[in-house]
Amino acid sequence: MPAPGGLDPAGAGPLRSDLEVIASLVREGTRVLDLGCADGTLLQMLIDRKQVTARGVEITYEGVLSCVSRGIPVDHADLDRGLGDYPDNSFDYVILSQTLQAVHKPDLVIREMLRVGRVGIVSFPNFGYWYVRTRLLLTGRMPKSDYLPFEWYDTPNIHLCTISDFVELCRKQKIVIDKALYLNDGRRIRWFPNLLAKVAVFVVRRP
Repeated sequence: MPAPGGLDPAGAGPLRSDLEVIASLVREGTRVLDLGCADGTLLQMLIDRKQVTARGVEITYEGVLSCVSRGIPVDHADLDRGLGDYPDNSFDYVILSQTLQAVHKPDLVIREMLRVGRVGIVSFPNFGYWYVRTRLLLTGRMPKSDYLPFEWYDTPNIHLCTISDFVELCRKQKIVIDKALYLNDGRRIRWFPNLLAKVAVFVVRRP
């Protein structure tokens, strides 16, 4: 899966801030599945830092080849078709970083990730960020920014959502939110995150 949020997963520049946060949330020696793992940057970091048993799922051939070149086990698959090849509770963590908004069935993907994993970690760009709201209001056009750089006609982002939208989805699906972290260029946002945060990271699980 390409980096839908427009943030570089390959590390050609500063490492994406949400990846650092996600890595800090994973315990050492655990089993980790990364959905939409791109080139395997996050999994490689978790292997090096946390000695995890890692596996990725990626839809692009470029991403799959990059993971293979790193020696990371990866499955070439479409997340919208579900995770039927994986048994229940087969991973300690299932990660969905900057990919939720690029799948056709976000609710299905989240249900599946919590079926195969004990804990889910989800990050996504916040479409409720004040700059996005202002650009839409003032220009009447789909906004672009450093973390949403695409034109409306070529964007991989097909289900953009706000932080409040995601919280409501979790409520409807009876998903427990254990932790929520909000970021703006690497800084933690503690007040009015739906307005002031560019990116959100949620730790979720089944009841």
